Amino acid sequence: MGIFSRMGDIINSNLNAMIDKAENPEKIARLIIQEMEDTLVEVRTDAARNIAERKELGRKVESYKSKADDWAQKAEVALTKDREDLARGALQAKQQAESMAEVVEREIEILDEAVAKADADLAKLQTKLDEARAKHKALMMRGSVAKNQIKMRSKMTDYRVEDALSRYERMERKVDQLEAEVEAFDLGRGESLESQFAQLEADEAIESELNALKASLGKGSKPKKVAG
Repeated sequence: MGIFSRMGDIINSNLNAMIDKAENPEKIARLIIQEMEDTLVEVRTDAARNIAERKELGRKVESYKSKADDWAQKAEVALTKDREDLARGALQAKQQAESMAEVVEREIEILDEAVAKADADLAKLQTKLDEARAKHKALMMRGSVAKNQIKMRSKMTDYRVEDALSRYERMERKVDQLEAEVEAFDLGRGESLESQFAQLEADEAIESELNALKASLGKGSKPKKVAG
């Protein structure tokens, strides 16, 4: 089973549990990121273990090859001494060492494939993790904006706001009532001060216009003669 399918099973099982509990989206996104981070650590740990084991197997291969070379030299020495029986035994030991080296080399090939796959999986997982983190950040910002909007709208519909608006309206009505009382106070008392001043201004304008008209017609008031 690949790491993504395994991780998907873990995430899906946890997601189902969270959905059943009606958890919020931010927690679900955080769970996915946490599972991906944990998987990333697990894959890296496995890869490190495989790399260490590969190095150890590499040393074993070198050891077996060294033994095979050693047995080959011993076989030559035995033949120079006319000990064909010893030469035959040395060659058998050489073949065994070479066979063991081949077995270990096949194990190394398997580990190399595992490490290469882990490297590819890690690259993919890191990319997915970066995307998930970016989406989680955007999700948190959207959630924060939505919460603030809900909070503001809740305040706007709060009874305290309605009560304050109601009190303001009552105050406006009270001021209207006071102004009405002032206007009613002037009723029956003749012209108000404002209207009297307005009339004075109107009379003055008419008088000025009349004098200007007389002056243009040469009918201005003549100076009186002084008695001799």
